[in-house]
Amino acid sequence: MNNIGVIGGNGYTICSGSYDETIRIWDIETTKQFNVFKGHIGYVFSVKYGSNELVNTILSGSEYKNVHLWDIRSGQQIQVFTGHTKTLSAVEYSQFVINNSTGNSNVICSGSFDNTIRFWDIRSNKNELYVIEGDDEDNGITCLKFI
Repeated sequence: MNNIGVIGGNGYTICSGSYDETIRIWDIETTKQFNVFKGHIGYVFSVKYGSNELVNTILSGSEYKNVHLWDIRSGQQIQVFTGHTKTLSAVEYSQFVINNSTGNSNVICSGSFDNTIRFWDIRSNKNELYVIEGDDEDNGITCLKFI
């Protein structure tokens, strides 16, 4: 295993991302795996378990520079977000919500060794909403947390 996500849902499950390019959901009490998500190309370096209205989702990032959004109930990939130019090291659900003519949409963000933090609308896999660029002497974004 490589990265362990936040305990979510009922508090008895945890998700992990691995070098075998998978995401797994585990039952903490029984120590048994009960779901495997396949679709990444490259190691999965970051996973987050959704909360609130996104409680049935997992967000993940990999060495292949993409952010993936998964539906836990169906086991299917919902979206893939592209734009980073180097390995993706961190993903996070944002507290921001976009209000537009089609309704509300949640925002996710990702950090990469390309020195950028990118914000994405989960309803669209189009270009990112916003990009924060780090200094040239930085060695990449390695983690993210809203405060």
